[in-house]
Amino acid sequence: MEINFYYWIILFSLCLDYFLNNFARYLDIKRVPVSVPEEFQDYYDNNNYSLSQKYFRDNGKLAFITSSFSMFLMLAVIYFSLFNSLDLWIRGLNFSPVISGMFFFAIIFFIQDVLGLPFSIYKTFVIEEKYGFNKTTLQTYILDRLKMYLVICIFGGAFLFGVLHFFEKYGRFAWVYIAIVNGLFMLIMQPIFTKFILPLFNSFTPLEDGKLKTEITYFINKVKFPVNQIDVVDGSKRTTKSNAYFSGLGRIKRIALYDTLIKNHSVPEVVSILAHEIGHYKKNHNIKNIMISTFQMTLLFFLLSLFLNNNLLFQVFGMEYFSIYASLLFFSILYSPINLVLSVLMNMISRKHEYEADAYAKEQLGTGKHLINSLKKLTVTSLGTLNPSQLTIYLHYSHPPILERIYKLK
Repeated sequence: MEINFYYWIILFSLCLDYFLNNFARYLDIKRVPVSVPEEFQDYYDNNNYSLSQKYFRDNGKLAFITSSFSMFLMLAVIYFSLFNSLDLWIRGLNFSPVISGMFFFAIIFFIQDVLGLPFSIYKTFVIEEKYGFNKTTLQTYILDRLKMYLVICIFGGAFLFGVLHFFEKYGRFAWVYIAIVNGLFMLIMQPIFTKFILPLFNSFTPLEDGKLKTEITYFINKVKFPVNQIDVVDGSKRTTKSNAYFSGLGRIKRIALYDTLIKNHSVPEVVSILAHEIGHYKKNHNIKNIMISTFQMTLLFFLLSLFLNNNLLFQVFGMEYFSIYASLLFFSILYSPINLVLSVLMNMISRKHEYEADAYAKEQLGTGKHLINSLKKLTVTSLGTLNPSQLTIYLHYSHPPILERIYKLK
């Protein structure tokens, strides 16, 4: 295999990603406060705080092993030209270029998922079980994965088919058509996700009449928030952790409250969390996120169009034949340094949105104390990290660190 400029970019990208993530975890371990921070002294006792540190370290060890495995696997794939071996086998089936590309990505996804399965099982049934979070049965776990495969096959497959079809038909100008289709696809997926995909994994039941529903109804009427459903999600089916979210666009919108959230939080606290989620809607964060994601995808496919069937790039992976589908895969790997920068920017925008939603909730409720209390409870019940490093925040935090959110609300 001839070593060229693209080889060094890809090798550097793989090593950089591996180093940054593991160095960030090392910094996080060094920054873990020895004693409970003042803000959490009424919520964390010494025993639970010690437990949160152990939980963090166990997850860190697993992440290190997982990232190391992925790193060496990719290096082996490049060194032994395994993508070429797969490509030659698929070409022997004599399918059209688009169908061959579908098989190419499907097989890679399946192999990658199977190889990652032991780590996922260990995370769910060992670590989460050890710390009392896991409520997922083996049957539920298997069904979840089968449903995930179904969703990916239908919607991911449809999108991939469209991308490959446009590139095969329009070549370097395909990115224009893909940009339009991608924007429409993201808009269409919002109601589909809310109405059909989410119910595949969880049961949604209307919130029962009572004080909580009365307070929520009063609040959403006060802020003129149009919503079709306020549902309770059976989150306890899989975990003891709590959550709440708002999903959908247009006429199909849903507020979803985990049953664990309702169980562990007071009515004002649940309303404050709901107010935060409504803040995202009022500040048009969903629309902004779709626009940003559409821009990112458009940039990706435009740059891809410049690298179609690039000889030097195909040499890196030891490929014998050119193809659109291999171009897409190889460019996505070459694109990773740009993607790293964009993900850091996306995280910054996301954290800004979270602050704005917090501020909206505080403004509409007249106080931030209930939201502060709920954030503390959510952190403690999930044994969350209190003091991550700045590097971790830049790389991974779509939400601001909990202590910073509390200080901002105060």
